[in-house]
Amino acid sequence: MDYRVVTSDFAVAPQISPDHIKEIKALGYVAIINNRPDNEVEGQPTSEELSKLAEEAGLDYHFLPIQSGTLPMEAVEQTKELIAQIDGPAFAYCRSGTRSITLWAFSQLGQSATEDIINSVEKAGYKLPFLQNYL
Repeated sequence: MDYRVVTSDFAVAPQISPDHIKEIKALGYVAIINNRPDNEVEGQPTSEELSKLAEEAGLDYHFLPIQSGTLPMEAVEQTKELIAQIDGPAFAYCRSGTRSITLWAFSQLGQSATEDIINSVEKAGYKLPFLQNYL
């Protein structure tokens, strides 16, 4: 499974499969955040399917879908609240991981230094040059 550690409490990944749920649990994550809308592409696992498997594995599962190319500020606030509520490391995913890491970056405003946020994003292997315009 391809995933990127952003901080000790947060990782992002491209689309996960049902087989990845147990691996996510074994890696020490306690919650999964799905930022990908259902049926974005044919054949992707549904949120309902992954939610059931996560629950069976003892993981919390949160569905916060974001359309590609958008960044609703409401979703940023929801991400911030969600991360604060999760008691342990969270694992977020979307199609490529970009929506998930972007939501994380904006949710960290006021909690971490801008330079630290940008460094974490880049260390995880993502290039989000527009961040400096907003952070």
